[in-house]
Amino acid sequence: MASLIFSFLASLPLGALQKLGVFAGWLTYALSPSYRRRLRANLEHALGKAEADRVWRRAVGETGKQALELPWMLLRPQDELVAKVVRVSGWEHVEAAEARGGGILFITPHLGCFEITAQYFSTHRPITVLYRAPKKAVLQPVINAGRSRGNMHLAPADVGGVRRLIKALRAREAVGMLPDQVPGAGEGVWLPFFGRPAYTMTLAARMSEVAGVSTIFAWAERLPGGEGFHLRLRPPLVPLEGDTETRAAAINREMEAQIRENPAQYLWGYNRYKRPKDGAPAPTTTPAQNQP
Repeated sequence: MASLIFSFLASLPLGALQKLGVFAGWLTYALSPSYRRRLRANLEHALGKAEADRVWRRAVGETGKQALELPWMLLRPQDELVAKVVRVSGWEHVEAAEARGGGILFITPHLGCFEITAQYFSTHRPITVLYRAPKKAVLQPVINAGRSRGNMHLAPADVGGVRRLIKALRAREAVGMLPDQVPGAGEGVWLPFFGRPAYTMTLAARMSEVAGVSTIFAWAERLPGGEGFHLRLRPPLVPLEGDTETRAAAINREMEAQIRENPAQYLWGYNRYKRPKDGAPAPTTTPAQNQP
């Protein structure tokens, strides 16, 4: 049944699918009190009440669009997806990284259409993307097929997957990941995210330490009316330096800056501040050296 629903949604024009996504977003908001409270609380904490009041209605609809875009991104031909990237800003940073001859680490938060960033880059050179298996196992073959085609390869979130990522970077290829997911216990550290302790993965920071790697922050802004996407790329605003924890804190700050560019398109309903299973609780204070 799930695969049939995916196929139906993927058959719709992108603009129609996004309109349906707005409806789905509001339906979820109306039917789930816990999701409703979390979305509003995360927005207010990060942006302040006045800005949250301005943004939250758009955020509800954009989250629904993000969810229903997934089948379209996975099942449509790759050249059709790439054609929907109608604007690119910052490609010169990719060209500069390629000229330096090392691997490229693409970092993307759950902002805009994060599915299309790696798809777009894979049409230019190989990229290996970190992924976690979906909660519904029936969807795994569809998701794996959609994310593993052409020059796009997958690395599971385990020891073997980490080895694949390092191998790709050392081969001067690209790696992509979304570091604002809550990692498993022992795979992260409590660090500020919009001023509140969030259990933060250290893997992206560790990848940035691989010799010769260039780090590029990327996200695809969803344009109105099904027009497509504006891919935005930039290097870190402040160079990533220091030990792994310091770099992980810096990556959080870089993602905050990206999110502030278009806060309505961030996944505020995600439980970013949860404690991982069997993990230590959040500290009451965060280390001073990791504060912005």
